[in-house]
Amino acid sequence: MATSQNREPSKKAIKSPGGSGSSQGKTNSSGQTVKFARRTSSGRYVSLSREDLDMSGELSGDYMNYTVHIPPTPDNQPMDTSVAVKAEEQYVSNSLFTGGFNSVTRAHLMDKVIDSEVTHPQMAGAKGSACMMPACDGKVMKDERGVDITPCDCRFKICRDCYLDAQKDTGLCPGCKEQYRVGDEYDEPSDYNSGTLQLPGPDGKRDNMSVMKRNQTGEFDHNRWLFETKGTYGVGNAFNPQDDGYGDGGGDGFPGGSLDADDKPWKPLSRILPIPAAIISPYRLLIFVRLIVLSFFLHWRIVNPNNDARWLWLMSIICEIWFAFSWILDQTPKFFPINRQTDLEVLHDKFDMPSPSNPTGRSDLPGIDFYVSTADPDKEPPLTTANTILSILAVDYPVEKIACYISDDGGALLTFEAMAEAASFADLWVPFCRKHDIEPRNPDSYFALKVDPTKNKSSLDFVKDRRKIKREYDEFKVRINGLPDSIRRRSDAFHAREEMKQLKNMRENGTDPLEQVKVPKATWMADGTHWPGTWAVPSHDHAKGDHSGILQVMLKPPSPDSLLGSADDDKLIEFTDVDIRLPMFVYVSREKRPGYDHNKKAGAMNALVRASAILSNGPFILNLDCDHYINNCKAIREGMCFMMDRGGENICYIQFPQRFEGIDPSDRYANHNTVFFDGNMRALDGLQGPMYVGTGTMFRRFALYGFDPPNPDKLPVKKDTETPGEPLTQSNTEPLTACDFDADLDTNLLPKRFGNSTMLAESIPVAEYQGRPLADHPAVKFGRPPGILRAPRDPLDATTVAEAVSSISCWYEDKTEWGDRVGWIYGSVTEDVVTGYRMHNRGWRSVYCVTKRDAFRGSAPINLTDRLHQVLRWATGSVEIFFSRNNALLASMRLKLLQRLAYVNVGVYPFTSIFLIVYCFLPALSLFTGQFIVANLNITFLIYLLTITICLIALALLEVRWSGVALEDWWRNEQFWLISGTSAHLAAVVQGLLKVMAGIEISFTLTAKSAGEDNDDIYADLYLVKWTSLMIPPIVIGMVNIIAIIVAFSREVYALNPQWARFIGGAFFSFWVLAHLYPFAKGLMGRRRKTPTIVFVWSGLIAITLSLLWVAINPPAPGVVAGAAGGGFQFP
Repeated sequence: MATSQNREPSKKAIKSPGGSGSSQGKTNSSGQTVKFARRTSSGRYVSLSREDLDMSGELSGDYMNYTVHIPPTPDNQPMDTSVAVKAEEQYVSNSLFTGGFNSVTRAHLMDKVIDSEVTHPQMAGAKGSACMMPACDGKVMKDERGVDITPCDCRFKICRDCYLDAQKDTGLCPGCKEQYRVGDEYDEPSDYNSGTLQLPGPDGKRDNMSVMKRNQTGEFDHNRWLFETKGTYGVGNAFNPQDDGYGDGGGDGFPGGSLDADDKPWKPLSRILPIPAAIISPYRLLIFVRLIVLSFFLHWRIVNPNNDARWLWLMSIICEIWFAFSWILDQTPKFFPINRQTDLEVLHDKFDMPSPSNPTGRSDLPGIDFYVSTADPDKEPPLTTANTILSILAVDYPVEKIACYISDDGGALLTFEAMAEAASFADLWVPFCRKHDIEPRNPDSYFALKVDPTKNKSSLDFVKDRRKIKREYDEFKVRINGLPDSIRRRSDAFHAREEMKQLKNMRENGTDPLEQVKVPKATWMADGTHWPGTWAVPSHDHAKGDHSGILQVMLKPPSPDSLLGSADDDKLIEFTDVDIRLPMFVYVSREKRPGYDHNKKAGAMNALVRASAILSNGPFILNLDCDHYINNCKAIREGMCFMMDRGGENICYIQFPQRFEGIDPSDRYANHNTVFFDGNMRALDGLQGPMYVGTGTMFRRFALYGFDPPNPDKLPVKKDTETPGEPLTQSNTEPLTACDFDADLDTNLLPKRFGNSTMLAESIPVAEYQGRPLADHPAVKFGRPPGILRAPRDPLDATTVAEAVSSISCWYEDKTEWGDRVGWIYGSVTEDVVTGYRMHNRGWRSVYCVTKRDAFRGSAPINLTDRLHQVLRWATGSVEIFFSRNNALLASMRLKLLQRLAYVNVGVYPFTSIFLIVYCFLPALSLFTGQFIVANLNITFLIYLLTITICLIALALLEVRWSGVALEDWWRNEQFWLISGTSAHLAAVVQGLLKVMAGIEISFTLTAKSAGEDNDDIYADLYLVKWTSLMIPPIVIGMVNIIAIIVAFSREVYALNPQWARFIGGAFFSFWVLAHLYPFAKGLMGRRRKTPTIVFVWSGLIAITLSLLWVAINPPAPGVVAGAAGGGFQFP
């Protein structure tokens, strides 16, 4: 059978232009019939045609379709697979793939990706030697170190296309005219499933050891190898000190220092740390006490109305009943908070430790795909996104197991080239982080640290290396910041050239010279070709909502084994004995066309799910916003401790807490949201698990596909035929098919649920199987055998990438269940909560992973207006959830009761704003009228009020203890709850009702990451005052309460019989309202008191109008006589 390389077209197979004009053809779901061709700037044609094509008609001079099909005949034998694989991967990584609906999938071979020089051999556009074939301008094939690959011993340098031609024509080397030899570079492939690998000798060389040291059965003889070479096994390489494995120098222990995983005592990877009973028991008791007291209080309030002001009493009692209901929804899910702890040493011993069956220490951890989403480079700075990407590429996880995907929903060349620059800079940054154990691995955050950088550093060249990398990073930032101007100048230059060409053609053709030259103003890439995405001047097929799908493998998959640097490497920094490999990195911009609903971020995430399933198929997925970087390089390993532990097969996702930087020290608007992340989420972890909050989440890919959690008792058992009769708990299980997990899912229905891609459908059971925990304990009833993930990934070929391009087209989801059952769920602006709810509703559970060092950090809007708009979007999504089938009241019985209440609260909490606004006006109405919510302040009312207040304070103090939240943060959260409840939440209720009843859609725009006028002040945004209508209700509430206090105080001063008790009651609640509004008032003042005049004018008018309206509705009684001075005073 011919390899993928033999099916590739060669230059001699290219026909002259002028064939068929029918460039369209049906694309088989397997991706084998994708047809595309493009001519590069050098005149070479690149194609990935897979079937015969009837050529009838005319094509332009730039594009052509043709057929190449070479069966494995005797005169056409497969080439050396090692050379073929490397050539194919290099070809794929150097090509920009584009395609979409009703368009041909094309691969544009890019000799140059960015203007700056690219050095890393894994990156697209890396420099290389020129092909020695006459009239060929191709680049020579390279290996992992960037060394030229010469298939023949004569060292004749030849490019991929010429090598293919030589193989297909004569099989002779063009240099020495000798036959190319096949298969002499590597020995027979290793059996990674059994753990038998080719072993190096003590000198580090790989010779014929795998042949010499074989026993009579043909298997590798480890004992003979150890005896004859005096080699040993150890951590990180094939050699270990001769001791007993305990580090004490004794010689009585296990020889070699390592045991197989099956021989070691079983240890859990994680454990639950319960909250101390001295804290949680009083906490639960106080919840019951407050609930009982609230019941008696509300009963007393109902049976003791204020007959003098029934309207005031009725409004207050309705609000208080709702507040009690809301408190129950918020408080009862907090009955069972827990903490968790992971054991990274056990994880290393189980998955990364060298052993006799795994002498090289190849990792058995599952793969993970990282998703980073961005949409607008103007509002989401490319430098911020690039720093996030760099922190991912440098994460402490097996390099060959990582694949990073960037989703550019704007299709901007600026983002594309910024990511290429980041991949180029990673050549230095990633090995630097590994060499010196840098933390955090976001270069911007690392160099901004205010601590001594040499702390805990022992390497003598650290200071020198840090100085060099800091200079390189500064130059990197300058290049990123200069990209917009560079792209503009380049595009203007190429546009002027095209205009000159057009003008020359017009003159040659005798066209009227006065006729205007019409050349579309395109955006040009660094290699002198049109950018297939969005242009600076939008045009057809090149606008934000109208462009082709784009996929570029910026960093091809690394080699499966470590690639250590050496002193001979041409590097700015010496990386001797440091792994210099980089993870796979892919740029993706899904196709967008007018008339299609692209479903915003959820649609972009689902496109990444499909593309990554075809390209890398990591069993786990971690999604991050473009401004959230990895702050703890071991966070992924900590999350994996839960997924790979006993019972981990039922975990759908691991949620990490969101942490933010750049927040003002006082956290004026509760941006840190610690009460939610450290309180509510930790409490949900003791139930069915925390909610999904949109970023910093590690998903199980299989759970995203809409399947129920596995039930070993009901699933069919597939075992290895060589070990019949063994129970499922042993390491003999085989992958199941997708239909085995869903009885209603027939094989013929796979396209209806997942789309037409057979590669995607075939990847589903593989991802499920590889994501199982190890079957290393009898209690693990649904596991996988140890060692099966040590085998390297299948290499990328052009057919696979073309299939991925097809999966991100705008039509792919039509008539499928993507967004309804599969992937991120559509229909809400808070798609994250809905997606997590659907998983919990199917019976999955989630885990909250709080690491000692913050796992991720990001930015949050510290400006009042931006913060209110952020809360508005969240609250609007909650209202949408309440009026949809995702309401937890309609959930299945698989959702636990307290978890159900938590989700009910998500949909209900915005409606509290209606009652909250009314209640905030009640103190002012009480002061205006001289009445109170109760007939008189008797002892019963005061006892109830005092008891409820004491319980509230005690609960707050205990919650602060078990959650670790600072008391000041708790108070800030209370303040912003009232601010947002009287502004954004009310607007969300109105918008949600409009959408449900009138069908009016709600659109939200991205918030700019920085808008401050003072570049030297990181908190400049805090003092900006940007007018929004959301500010009106809190301003009116504040001014009405202030006016009411002044009026009521004046009235009591001049009254003949002052009612100070009622005044104090009303004034107390008015001060309670004003105290909560204090941060809002500070935000309105700004730094220089630049509050817009319209704010005070509108607020004053509304306050005066409300006061006059009240006087008209309830006029004052006549004849109110003032004091002895004889003066009269009348006021309501």
